[in-house]
Amino acid sequence: MDAVELLLTRYSALKLGEPAPSAQAVQAMLESAARAPDHGRLQPWRLILIEGEARLGFGEVLAEALSRRNPLANEQALAREREKALRAPLIIVVATRCDRSAKIPIIEQTISAGCAAHSIMLAASAQGLGAMWRTGEPAYDNAVKTALGIEPDDLIVGFIYVGTDIGGPVTRPERAPREFAQHWTADSAKPSGS
Repeated sequence: MDAVELLLTRYSALKLGEPAPSAQAVQAMLESAARAPDHGRLQPWRLILIEGEARLGFGEVLAEALSRRNPLANEQALAREREKALRAPLIIVVATRCDRSAKIPIIEQTISAGCAAHSIMLAASAQGLGAMWRTGEPAYDNAVKTALGIEPDDLIVGFIYVGTDIGGPVTRPERAPREFAQHWTADSAKPSGS
């Protein structure tokens, strides 16, 4: 697939299922993450793969975290939380691993981790796989971070769910670039009323 066509047609899947991505497809996604923009070559991210039976354990982590956040959560809510881990055959957790001693600002390191996540999404799409990027309360929950071995000062950028797209393409409203892009000129910098 042409790179520009990939960028213009990529979408987040609504529903994912089996079969799981092949080992070669996963390797390509991981290698594409390694090519993300990375000021200072710090590789300020880490990737945690959750697949197979491990998803059940991760579902328990999610349910326990919800129970701590909301002690009134009923069994139905806890079951829905457990099921999040079964949305796809593979979950790639993208987390920051910022070097706070480096000269590179933390925001740049965080954005670099976001670029790694986007590269995973693009690589999945390029290989005919479906992917969705989710966060939600679990991404900001310290108990979830601890269970995944993520340092308290680091962030979960996203849970990238990957599998076979069984939901079909999502229609998104088209946004014309003129809605969010503008040309700057030297005259633009003059204060109002001059």
